[in-house]
This record gives sequence, structure tokens and C-alpha cells, in this order.
Amino acid sequence: MNYNLIVDSCVDFNEDTQDIGRVPFRILIDEEEIIDENLNIHNLIAKMKNTKNQIKTACAPPEDFINKWKEHKNNFVVTISSQLSGSYNSAMVAVESFKEKFPNSFVHIFDSKTAATGETLIAMKVKQLIEENFNASEIIEQTNKYISKLRTIFILESLDNLAKNGRISNLKAILGSMLHIVPIMGEDGEGRIELKESVRGRKRAFARLVDMIAEYNVDFENTVLGITHVNCLEKAEKLRDDIKAKYPFKDIKIFNSSGLSTVYADDGGIVIAF
Repeated sequence: MNYNLIVDSCVDFNEDTQDIGRVPFRILIDEEEIIDENLNIHNLIAKMKNTKNQIKTACAPPEDFINKWKEHKNNFVVTISSQLSGSYNSAMVAVESFKEKFPNSFVHIFDSKTAATGETLIAMKVKQLIEENFNASEIIEQTNKYISKLRTIFILESLDNLAKNGRISNLKAILGSMLHIVPIMGEDGEGRIELKESVRGRKRAFARLVDMIAEYNVDFENTVLGITHVNCLEKAEKLRDDIKAKYPFKDIKIFNSSGLSTVYADDGGIVIAF
């Protein structure tokens, strides 16, 4: 049976993800609605820096998912964590309507319980299983197992966007900047974001990020690590090289940020998942 893969636009970009169908988020900056599709990231970053207002995002309505699914009879879908966005719920609402119109169709929604690089690696896993001709139940079982083991960690260049988006207070952002405190953030295993550690100085923070990988139970030879960067390829390449020097990962892939990842990770942000 042929299966199609659809993702929301929190999945990041490289040659492995270019041909995956996307349902775009909306990004709202100073009353301008920006569709997260084929975006010029440099223009988006400039708009983010030029606003003093809260930057908002909105997930796609159910109709957008349905319009993608009706091109194919059988669909797998990967969304950002249901704890971070309404995208998963929107897709689930769409399923009911879709099955009424197309009763012989198949749709399965994966809640990635992560975002950015993590969601991207999950999408690549589903794509791989489809290409290897696994049946639906095997794809669901193996992907859910992969999701349960996946870990995501990130370091932001600036706390400004977290403050603008209401994730932290402006006071914390100002104090963090003044004291050169660099937060290392990550998912909590259930799809929510938590503070892992606070480190003084960016160089120390990235060294600590590399060291933290050893604290997880990783089957390195069979694990792919992903790095998403927001407009900082050299930083991502250095991090990749530092990780390669310490751990025997099966592969390390670098991704360019989507619009949504750019909004939350901000210019210079780095996200890793493994």
C-alpha cells in the first residue's frame, strides 16, 4: 500500500525533507500575517528584530490538512508537540471530517512531543519506513518507539523572542543578557519545554551541551543526531565537529530552520535532537 507523508511547518529543511508535503503555520508580526511556506528567513529575522510587539503564531486550520490529504488515499502526519501548539488537535479534528467524506481512507497523526530538529527526525523516520515498504501498523509501532526515545536540547543566542512570546518575563531576559547567563533548554519527555541548566558564557554553554549527550542512554552506532541552526551555519558545523570528535553517532545532519523554528529559536539559535 502506498502511504503519503504530511507534516506541519515546524519541520526544518535539508535535502532529506525538501519533498515532504507541508501544512504551514501563520506567523503574525505587527498585524502582518506571514505564511510559513517558502520563506526568506533573513527577511523574517529582520521583521522580528524590528518589532517591539509580541510575535504570535497560529497553527493551520483543519481545512488545510484536509486539502493536503485528499490528494492521497493513505496519509501519515507528523505535528509539533501537542503541548506547544494546537496543530495536533487541528489535525485530529480534520481526521473526523476527512473520514466522513472519504470513508475508505487512512490517516494516522503522530504527536511528535517535540519541535524543530526533533520533529524533523521523526518525519524522516516515517519517510524511511514508508520507503522500506513497512505496513501501517509497523510504521506506527516503530515511530512511536522512536518518539519515546528521542531527546531535544537547545541553546538560544538571545532571550528576546522568548520574552516577546510571553515564555519568560522581560526582566529575566534583561538580567540573562546582563549576566551572560545562557539557558540550556529541552523537552521534558512529555512534549513540554523545561530549563535543563543555566551556564555563564556561551562557549561554556556549548561545551556543556556536548557533554550532556553522554548523560543519556544513546545507542550511538544506530542513532542519527540532527542540528537545526537559525542563520548560523558555521556554529552548527563547529558543533557537529565537536560532537563527532566525542561520540560515534551513525550520522549527524544539519538543517536550516523553518519559519516557526526561526521565530522561537531566534537568530543564532541552535537545536539538537538525537
